Amino acid sequence: VQLVESGGGFVQAVGSQRRACATSGRTVRFDAMVWLRLAPVMVREFIAVISWNGGSTYDAASVQGRFTISRDNAKNTVYLQMNSLKPEDTAVYYCAADMIRAALAYEYRYWGQGTQVTVSS
Repeated sequence: VQLVESGGGFVQAVGSQRRACATSGRTVRFDAMVWLRLAPVMVREFIAVISWNGGSTYDAASVQGRFTISRDNAKNTVYLQMNSLKPEDTAVYYCAADMIRAALAYEYRYWGQGTQVTVSS
């Protein structure tokens, strides 16, 4: 099973970007799918997690009201809609997934490849 991310790249401040993370390989039910990011000289930060039934939690206060996590179970894909982007959102963004929700990032066994998002001012 692999998680394949798409989207990312350069975007201007106050712009928007949509990230996708699709599951490939054998069919697996991931109850928890998450987005995280790693900015320069920062620790890895949980952005949001979404469960199989669509319930979501936003862990990063800085993105609440601007980022939206969603999923399409039929496509085995999780999305992250990022609006009103700021330069401080510049980071490498990762998706991760597992059969149960985990408290710590390293507990997720399946990871996307990570994609750089750069927000210019």
